Amino acid sequence: MEDTQPEGGENNRDVEVAPALISVHPTQDSVAVAVGSDLRVFDLRGNCGVTLVDETGEAFHKDSIRAIRYGANGKLFVSAGDDKLVKVWSTDSWRCIASVCSEKRVSAVAISNDGLHVCFADKFGVVWVVDLHGLDGNETLVNKKAAPLLAHYCSIITSLEFSPDGWFIVTADRDFKIRVTVFPKKPLDGAHEIQSFCLGHTEFVSCLAFLVTVDSPRGFLVSGSGDSTVRLWDINSGTLLDTCEVGSKAGIVDYNGSEVSCSTVTDLCTIPGSNVVAVAIQSFQGILLVSCDLSSLTLGAVKVVSNMGDSFIPTSLGCSSSAELLWTITGVSKLHGSDHNSLACVRVLSGFKKTIPDAAGPELTVLDNNEVPGAEKLLEKLQGSVTVEEEVFLAAAEAVKTSLCNLLIKKQYTTEKREFRKRGRNDKKTKQ
Repeated sequence: MEDTQPEGGENNRDVEVAPALISVHPTQDSVAVAVGSDLRVFDLRGNCGVTLVDETGEAFHKDSIRAIRYGANGKLFVSAGDDKLVKVWSTDSWRCIASVCSEKRVSAVAISNDGLHVCFADKFGVVWVVDLHGLDGNETLVNKKAAPLLAHYCSIITSLEFSPDGWFIVTADRDFKIRVTVFPKKPLDGAHEIQSFCLGHTEFVSCLAFLVTVDSPRGFLVSGSGDSTVRLWDINSGTLLDTCEVGSKAGIVDYNGSEVSCSTVTDLCTIPGSNVVAVAIQSFQGILLVSCDLSSLTLGAVKVVSNMGDSFIPTSLGCSSSAELLWTITGVSKLHGSDHNSLACVRVLSGFKKTIPDAAGPELTVLDNNEVPGAEKLLEKLQGSVTVEEEVFLAAAEAVKTSLCNLLIKKQYTTEKREFRKRGRNDKKTKQ
């Protein structure tokens, strides 16, 4: 007899919308955007759109892309997502040189600093590693197998970063914690040495980034969370150095109330050549700039940048290591009730190395379409069109917020509902 869904249960899982993502080549040779299953790349050197080559003969991705990343030297690019495929691309030819099949949907990716290993996290809390030794970008497509590296044990991993010196791999999860693990010399044998845990967030940790100085090549870790804070950490000891309540700074959360879940820090991007962190916040139309004083190890003044458009709520941020530009995107795929299968709008800000982020500092410049590198050709490639209807993005932002909350905020179930879900778990079903 078939199980019957308890009253008030989930008869059909709602279609999960996916936020638009953006990633910038380390020397700004190219910019990549993912919207749903679409992967779009623009070559800034050649001022033209890129044609991706995948010898599988199928669609590059069959479901929403959840993570994209350039390697530190810019030679590799990785995309992965809900279709359980991890694809490694050579940025010289934009050919897919390796493809990995994951057991679960992928939530985060990272590339080791030497470009020899790709790591990806799945939604069951396991981080996997793929050995890329011997791949130089000229081979035909190679199907690689991944080996388990470490695990957070049934907690969705939300972010994955290598420390700037390559010594550690840092993982964040839905259960409020950040784990710092020594990246082993033989990763295929697993990572068994934990350096520290960074504990202090009161909601899921959503994103990670590193601030690096000449005096601190290992860098200091910055994290964002569903608790509407940005926190600064010493990863060697796991010590919390400082906390900035960015939700209250943006004026969108009352810490005496219950609106924390509505002001999740959705992305962080450190600005090279400065001690500034750009922060994207759910429901906030613009970005915040948080300064970090690494001499006193504190998070300082906050500058609000809200001149990006009335309906522009960034879903992802990106910056190269050699330019003064911050690339931002808002957008979504699978928006219910919309005529558009995917929506994306790119905005670019300049002036970071000339600006001190305090209240009296000059305004950053939001570049006009014709001032953006690549101009209209780039926007048409990455957005799908040059002009985008702004009002539809407010609905898109609301859909992303709902999807993120459904994914990362733990649900409370009745005993009957819990038992029903256990019986339907995929990992409990007998494999044929």
